[in-house]
Amino acid sequence: MFVQVKVIAESLAMIAKCSVTVVLVVFAPDWGLYIFSAGQLVYTGFLVLCYVVYFIRFLGSKEAAKKTFPLQHIRDLLPSRADGEPLVDWTVARLTWSFFKQSFLKQILTEGERYVMTFMNVLSFGDQGIYDIVNNLGSMVARFIFLPIEESFYIFFAKVLERGRDVESQKKEDVAIAAEVLECLLKLVLVIGLIIAVFGYAYSYLALDLYGGAMLSSGSGPGLLRCYSCYVLLLAVNGVTECFVFAAMSQQEVDKYNLVMLALSMSFLLLSYMLTWWAGGIGFILANCLNMALRISHSLLYIHRYFQSSQWKPLRGLLPSPLLLVVLIISAGVTAGSEAVFCCDGGWLFRMAHIGVGGVCLLFVLVAVLLTETQLVQFVRTQLLPRYRKKHT
Repeated sequence: MFVQVKVIAESLAMIAKCSVTVVLVVFAPDWGLYIFSAGQLVYTGFLVLCYVVYFIRFLGSKEAAKKTFPLQHIRDLLPSRADGEPLVDWTVARLTWSFFKQSFLKQILTEGERYVMTFMNVLSFGDQGIYDIVNNLGSMVARFIFLPIEESFYIFFAKVLERGRDVESQKKEDVAIAAEVLECLLKLVLVIGLIIAVFGYAYSYLALDLYGGAMLSSGSGPGLLRCYSCYVLLLAVNGVTECFVFAAMSQQEVDKYNLVMLALSMSFLLLSYMLTWWAGGIGFILANCLNMALRISHSLLYIHRYFQSSQWKPLRGLLPSPLLLVVLIISAGVTAGSEAVFCCDGGWLFRMAHIGVGGVCLLFVLVAVLLTETQLVQFVRTQLLPRYRKKHT
């Protein structure tokens, strides 16, 4: 209901955090890590302040009445017992507990390697720092491209399909729309993920060298970023498949999936510990890849069963055209050879040549997409771009 308020509040809080961090880094560098802690405190404090100021003005106003907002005063936001109502609403409590378990398990699955690093001391502090840098750089694509797609189309699937009902019990036109959108989304994230995986291999060294110099590019950083480029492909597919699954599952199915996530969490922590002793920081990424592959397998099995008795086969979106695959394979070989010849000790002229080779290969890949994936191109033009513009205006 308050997307605009959320965007403004988070933007102002981020500006305040960055401003404080920059000022302290310049004028009080001896504070070290306290600077970043202070920045986090400023961010959370400013965020809360923005919401408090807004709701003090909003509650009881004409705008709130138009939206039929149930609260009238700021004190209504505080915990209290309603007259004639039990102290605990057990229906809401069970739902809250279900969400808590799911969030807790997803936290382990997404941040579990950090707990392993912290408590089991499997990497040195220097290696942890390099891993964090690579992780942050690699996850930028997931945060800025894939996450908005997942959030937007989770709402779409939840509105089009009735939760917990099979295909025969739904309206045929709604199921057709959902299947077509799911197929196009899978094809979209697969194509983006394949491009990142192919070009990430040949340009990881250059990217880290430009970002942090020899300190990052001379050690394990390029190998980590190459592995992370492949991991992004799995992240992309998992995000779309899970957004559909969570929109279609019933409450009972979500509770069962929590048990699956519990098993995945335990196996992920064990794999992280074992693979890190064997392969260092790359072991964390390999553990994430295996864990993500298991989650994708579960989601694909659910989607296959969901559409099994219908005429729609949205999982065909995971089959790119043969021409696109050939162009990607050739691009992988050409860019790898370009890296061996031009990158990265010959100066800026050779680096620009390496970048130019990658640009030409990327152009051929995009042409192959336009020629062979016409349904995907039409979907992006008619559905995704208008939805993205609407979300960011």
